[in-house]
Amino acid sequence: MADKIATREAYGKALVELGAQNDRVVVLDADLAGATMTKHFKAAYPDRFFDMGIAEANMVNVAAGLSTMGLVPFCSTFAMFGAGRAYEQVRNSIAYPKFNVKLCMSHAGVSVGEDGGSHQCIEDLALMRVIPGMTVIVPADAAEARKATLALADFQGPAYLRLARLATPVFTDDQPFEIGKANVLREGGDVAIFACGLMVSEALEAAKLLEQDGIHASVINVHTIKPIDAQCVTEYAEKCGNVVTVEEHSVIGGLGDAVADVLMGKVNCKFHKIGVQDQFGQSGKAADVLREYGLTADQIAAVVKSRL
Repeated sequence: MADKIATREAYGKALVELGAQNDRVVVLDADLAGATMTKHFKAAYPDRFFDMGIAEANMVNVAAGLSTMGLVPFCSTFAMFGAGRAYEQVRNSIAYPKFNVKLCMSHAGVSVGEDGGSHQCIEDLALMRVIPGMTVIVPADAAEARKATLALADFQGPAYLRLARLATPVFTDDQPFEIGKANVLREGGDVAIFACGLMVSEALEAAKLLEQDGIHASVINVHTIKPIDAQCVTEYAEKCGNVVTVEEHSVIGGLGDAVADVLMGKVNCKFHKIGVQDQFGQSGKAADVLREYGLTADQIAAVVKSRL
């Protein structure tokens, strides 16, 4: 885990790869190309880049229209604006008619840091997950963000890709990526830790700490929240008997609830969700905010120990 690269950076560069491979790929942004990293595509393919200004709802509607012409639109802005402000347009203009638009939203979660609670979107997975037919993906690192971006270009239908501002460890280079298929990164029989996004690396570090106390944890990277890999979730819940979910998102409506939906009434196991409780984020350095909300490796390990 030597290199640290933000998933938004990998997304921006992957778009340039796509631009070379597929002339139907177009990119739309809402005056934030420098932050969402769509600036890379803008520089390489200016004729296929559309800056819609601070008009997220309009951006989503234009993307819907472009998709009806056989183009493959990738829409980007901050998650708070793309999943929040433009929610009605995402629901009615893209998901309802099943249009082939990729919603790739950056600066999600409390790791946005200094921008504070107004910009730290901790409900986007819940909002997107509840929309019928919406595929929801949360890459664990930059390598997986690249793979997910490339995969979405070939995927038919509306999809939401959650990206982060913070540079974090890269560790999935040798892992396969398939939409809807979770990746088991570590095997252990005492507890199954299901994590997504930036929390996957923290879960792996937590597993190392638990190992020192004789607790053997399986760590599963659930990069696709919807459709979730129910077979994998069920298998490891049955194998371990103890399930913990970890997400940089509200504990309401995100990964934890998706896993619980799979297991409820089917698997007899202990279950606990780690994430942001029913509260907003707050301003501070990313590392401090993550610690404030109990999302660091040592805190995760401590919670797991207390639940066993």
